[in-house]
Amino acid sequence: MSSDARTTSDSGDDQGPVRVTEAVAEQLAEKREELFEEFEIQDEFPPEVLTEAKKRTEGVQTEIEEAIEDREDLRDLPTWTTDPIDAQDFDDAISIEREEDAYRLWVHIADVTHYVNPETSMWEEAIQRSNTVYLPAYTVHMLPPVLAETVCSLVPNEDRLAHTVEMEIDDETLSFEDVDIYKSVINSDERLTYSECEDRLEDEDAPLHEENVLAFELADRMHEQRKADGSLVLNPRRDRAHTIIEESMLKANKAVTHTLMWDRGVEAMYRVHPQPTPDQWNDALREIQELESVSIPGSSWDDPRKAVNAALEESPDRQLNKIQRAVLKVMPRAKYMNDPFGGHHALNFDIYGHFTSPIRRLSDLINHWIVHTNDIPENLIKLCDRASDKQKDGETAERLYKQFIQEIGIDPYAVNNRGLEVVEDPEEADHDI
Repeated sequence: MSSDARTTSDSGDDQGPVRVTEAVAEQLAEKREELFEEFEIQDEFPPEVLTEAKKRTEGVQTEIEEAIEDREDLRDLPTWTTDPIDAQDFDDAISIEREEDAYRLWVHIADVTHYVNPETSMWEEAIQRSNTVYLPAYTVHMLPPVLAETVCSLVPNEDRLAHTVEMEIDDETLSFEDVDIYKSVINSDERLTYSECEDRLEDEDAPLHEENVLAFELADRMHEQRKADGSLVLNPRRDRAHTIIEESMLKANKAVTHTLMWDRGVEAMYRVHPQPTPDQWNDALREIQELESVSIPGSSWDDPRKAVNAALEESPDRQLNKIQRAVLKVMPRAKYMNDPFGGHHALNFDIYGHFTSPIRRLSDLINHWIVHTNDIPENLIKLCDRASDKQKDGETAERLYKQFIQEIGIDPYAVNNRGLEVVEDPEEADHDI
């Protein structure tokens, strides 16, 4: 799956954490330190950054009340977040309404640049880190949690500053009829996990049932349209909750970067994904075609992305990972560039960039700043290169850490989904997961 989409689920959320002995916990800690040193991943924040972050959490409600005059007041608009059960911060929320010939979709993103801007040491620290690194049961944050998990988190039933992307989406074509990007104040009605969202879709009497049903109706249509247009969908069997969030965020990211490029003509941190060569695609498709119980319909061979989508949809579950690996083996890495030239091959978007996760990605933080101020950082190309390099480092560290966890007899995916608990008694540890 592309790293541009969410990959976390809350499967196994009722099984409890994976239990390990103190000796195993020490092994894991040593491995983390080794990887942090190898990839220059800074775990601890400098004291001055923590002090600055703590100060920005003070007097927030008064600050929000004073800011309302200069923002759109959306506090009465039904709004909610949907995240994994173990999410530590909530940086995106949605609202939706049905109109006569259109859907109106609001994607509200935490207004991180209100607190973290070029005048702060937190900004410089974010540039150094460039992204949050997610290891199983261990997170290295881009922004200090004391800020990211409090005033920047769109927690329910509290006023929060947001950067809203309001989109009028044509009922027939699903294209943008109108896009408006502005600073707002929101008040989220609820924080849903993915499984709770599924429950809301089923329960007609539950709060936000109709809104979630409408959100899925739109998201499902956008998802099917993307596939028909040739967007690569490496995870074809996602649940409805993931579909709502993924498609809403893709639509918002696309709206913002199209606005930056076509309406303003400015440089920004665009996400560019080169395509494999024809020979590389042929190698991947041949490998997929040779898998047991997998076939590629003849009608889809003209577009390798559609061919892969078709194979994934028809293949048995046991072959999904093999098909995904065959594709990822030949797929170039996506990178950040100050120009969208080349587009995003996997998504089949001519222009694309990130806006919806400013708490965990430098690119989104920079793009928030550019959208609001139209001020392009002088060192934008260097920032793009650094963000690309640090993302690669973080993903490599995550892969090697998962590999190590597996080597010592623990399932890294169970740890990812359920967390870790250290137990004193070896008899209580999970040895056979």
